[in-house]
Amino acid sequence: MILPAVGRLMPARAANSAREAAPCSRSFWITLFWLSKRKELGKAGRADTLFWKLAHGRNGNKSLNQNWGLLRFVTMSILVTGAAGYVGSVTAELLHSQGESVVVLDDLVRGHREALDPGVPLYVGRVGDQNLVKRVCQEHQISACIHFAARAYVGESVHAPRMYFEDNVAESVSLMGALLDAGVRHLVFSSTCATYGEPRALPIAEEHPQAPTNPYGWSKLMVEKVLQAYDAAYGLRYVALRYFNAAGATARRGEHHDPETHLIPLALEVAAGVQSHLNVFGDDYPTPDGTAVRDYIHVSDLAHAHVGALAHLRNGEPSAAINLGTGTGSSVNDVISAVQAVTERKLAVRYLPRRSGDPANLVADATLALEVLGWQPRLDLQDMIRSAWLWRQRHPTGYGGHSARHEGNPPE
Repeated sequence: MILPAVGRLMPARAANSAREAAPCSRSFWITLFWLSKRKELGKAGRADTLFWKLAHGRNGNKSLNQNWGLLRFVTMSILVTGAAGYVGSVTAELLHSQGESVVVLDDLVRGHREALDPGVPLYVGRVGDQNLVKRVCQEHQISACIHFAARAYVGESVHAPRMYFEDNVAESVSLMGALLDAGVRHLVFSSTCATYGEPRALPIAEEHPQAPTNPYGWSKLMVEKVLQAYDAAYGLRYVALRYFNAAGATARRGEHHDPETHLIPLALEVAAGVQSHLNVFGDDYPTPDGTAVRDYIHVSDLAHAHVGALAHLRNGEPSAAINLGTGTGSSVNDVISAVQAVTERKLAVRYLPRRSGDPANLVADATLALEVLGWQPRLDLQDMIRSAWLWRQRHPTGYGGHSARHEGNPPE
């Protein structure tokens, strides 16, 4: 996919010479493409000059074939913020497995160093530290950023909104400024369906009004608005991925929050005998079985969507905001039944009154993701629970810490 784009930017003879010079890795062609885009943007730095000399065979009297030994050392990297967290670690794992050069920036306040491959460079610090971000970009020739780092507890955001606006909004704006100064123009942003607030129509499409009901949702929406402005003013192209309910695990990466608030890992805590019962808030919603309905999506599918969004930007496509979901809702009782089927264990359930602010039904219209990214989910609810259960059996205390504390189960 990248190679034709590079071929269009390079003279045909130079492109053919590049293909014939030696077997080319995907990251090599991505490097050429990114450098050429930097040239288009007027960023005539040393790396760009090197690219154009090589592409046009003008490095002294040497041809591109003769310069292969020099060119192969030009390697671009992807900065992944918050990659020590749940979705970020799975995405970093996928990128690394595809031969991408990944660099991680995480403060490890809620992330886990153990969630990262030992061979991936880790910078421990804040995403809003512009000097640090610029240094990382310079040291690793960063060409794009996937931005996960954020606070993500809805209830906490209500009680501590200042922390959410400072950490999610102000830090993200500082990050964007540092990326711009470093010449980075591609950003994939981890957004959320919480930007929509109470649904006015189902399934929820991207055109649905955005009216968050909590500071967490507002903080993500504010970052989306800044991205729109920075795209228009500075050419910082982005894809904001509004995903619904992440679940599941890979063989090596899983969900470990402290405190845990997500339904599936809490249900698995009960199945494992760590907790005595599962709290369900509300059984009188206007849904088929009275419990809240959510759109669950496997974390592996989410990771593939982030990689697809990055490819979208690399191919010169415009900025976009895109839902990530399956388009199928599962109630809390559906999830409980599925957990019991997978684990072959009966769960003790305690039904409590509804909590204020919990919508009855949140289901995505994910049509745009297929149209724009060519992406669609491959795994269903059973796959999510089965993979999460297997990961939990291999890692009964998560990433070496204590088992998650029981804080109820908002059907987020």
